[in-house]
Amino acid sequence: MNIMVTGIAGFIGFHCAQRLLNEGHRVLGIDNLNDYYAPALKEARLQRLQRFEKLSFEKLDLCNGEALSDRFAKFRPDRVLHLAGQVGVRYSLEHPHAYAQSNVVGTLNLLECCRHHGRPRLVYASSSSVYGGNTKLPFSESDSVDHPISLYAATKKSTELMAHAYTHLYGFSTVGLRFFTVYGPWGRPDMAVWLFTKAILQGAPIKVFNQGKMSRDFTYIDDIIAGVHAALFSEDLEPYEIFNLGNHQSQSLDDLIECIESACGREAKREFQPLQDGDMVDTFADIERARAKLKFEPSVPLKVGVPRFVSWLLANPEFQTL
Repeated sequence: MNIMVTGIAGFIGFHCAQRLLNEGHRVLGIDNLNDYYAPALKEARLQRLQRFEKLSFEKLDLCNGEALSDRFAKFRPDRVLHLAGQVGVRYSLEHPHAYAQSNVVGTLNLLECCRHHGRPRLVYASSSSVYGGNTKLPFSESDSVDHPISLYAATKKSTELMAHAYTHLYGFSTVGLRFFTVYGPWGRPDMAVWLFTKAILQGAPIKVFNQGKMSRDFTYIDDIIAGVHAALFSEDLEPYEIFNLGNHQSQSLDDLIECIESACGREAKREFQPLQDGDMVDTFADIERARAKLKFEPSVPLKVGVPRFVSWLLANPEFQTL
């Protein structure tokens, strides 16, 4: 198939594109290579993908609707995997307009292109952050998501609403994936697994927010790739779908830190901090819907996934300073 992947130089986009290319699909990757985190990491991911003959890449911002429409007309995608967007909860407190532009305007442009260019199935990234202040665990797709506690979460909820409207009006399939704390090799240097590992290896203190009284549904990248792939190709889906993709296991920051300490062979120096504005205290994915419709079954526990990440970072010292 012809598959367009936005955010292809990002963590999840890179891994998903690699699987699609290995399977022989033609992939058009789109990314603006912004500097939210080190562009060198994005360029290194992209370099690894460029060995595939069936990859084409365009440096493009999705807010440029005219240029995006031109790429749709020429490539004629059978599927669109939309993983581009401005990420990070805390960054949204200081840079709100970046989220409105990238996540809302960029997604709207993509929906318009799908509408006018063959109406391909659109699979897009949402986030566990949409559950906001919910306290009932685990989080289910049927739970209310009307109380976001960060602008980032609000923009992700907005993408789900826009997708619903376009599915209702124009009939093409949209599948939203609520990702839960994804980690693994080639990950994001702004996330806890990377930040903690880097600090522990350097003997620096780690910032442990909310006095450590937080838990996350840490989900290994290989499990996420399987879920995304199923969302792209599974039959018998409803026209509009939302799925949680998580490990279905909520674990404390202490659990994470202990796994990293064990993999690094060093103890962490904890620096306890208050809860940050916009941060959720706990996340935990109910994945029954994804199990039933996508045959999604995560298989990599934290104690296996963390050593894999640490081994990757040790083998790539050029990324340890990011």
